Amino acid sequence: MKLGAIEAGGTKFVCAVGTEKGEILEKIIIPTQTPEKTLSKVIEFFQKKSIESLGIGSFGPIDINKKSDTYGAILNTPKFAWRDYPFLESMKQALDIPIGFTTDVNEAALGEFTFGAAKGLESCLYITVGTGIGAGMIIKGKILQGLSHPEMGHIIVRRHPKDDYLGGCPTHQDCLEGLASGPAIENRWRKKGIELSEQQEVWEMEAYYLAQALVQYIMILMPQKIIIGGGVAKQKSLFPLIRKKVKELLNGYLTYKEFNEEIRNYIVPPELGDCAGIIGGLVLAKEVIKKRD
Repeated sequence: MKLGAIEAGGTKFVCAVGTEKGEILEKIIIPTQTPEKTLSKVIEFFQKKSIESLGIGSFGPIDINKKSDTYGAILNTPKFAWRDYPFLESMKQALDIPIGFTTDVNEAALGEFTFGAAKGLESCLYITVGTGIGAGMIIKGKILQGLSHPEMGHIIVRRHPKDDYLGGCPTHQDCLEGLASGPAIENRWRKKGIELSEQQEVWEMEAYYLAQALVQYIMILMPQKIIIGGGVAKQKSLFPLIRKKVKELLNGYLTYKEFNEEIRNYIVPPELGDCAGIIGGLVLAKEVIKKRD
């Protein structure tokens, strides 16, 4: 079975052809420009590959409510050229194959659940910390959604006592994304995160914010595994700091071993690395074929 996958990000589209076993056979990267420029190259790539179905994970917010008139559209994204753009419909018209459509973080969660760090479990939460912050949740093999997809990157967190940065979210200013995303780190410290690897106070503050978010997700969703990906999460000192802070915030309330002596195996980096999203797209592509059959 030959499947296609798209990981549509704010700066680039990763497009791949692969198999139902999560094997990537071919992959290209296309810069994110206007919809017309970007999708013409995306469509040209897939039209030559004879794929049976396609899985798309997109930056958002997007409309994933199949009963909605704007299902498959990108909504009020900061990327104005893509705002209200009928992404899914454009791909369906061009390729005429079954297409699955979800958020980029849901797609990555699906990849890690099926082939990565959460393989064999019943649930997992995947959070990405990079240019933005978002998270997706899988429960018993299904993507969690309600009225729409969760917006876990925009929850409100307590401000660090030593943080005078106002926050960088254009909508909420000092939400989690506004205080802990890659751009927030750069704007606060006047250097990119990669240049701050030896400055412990940077990562102590980052862990302070991310741990608060994880504790909220734990209390509400109780995932069996939390996976943190994205460029910021590649900072080696960050995971131990997050785990330590999560334990402090939980303060012994939850006695499960996952939140105590085995927390190192509970809050983890993605086993699939940067391929979590695109492999999740292959999983999504297989699922839409199953539903059609």
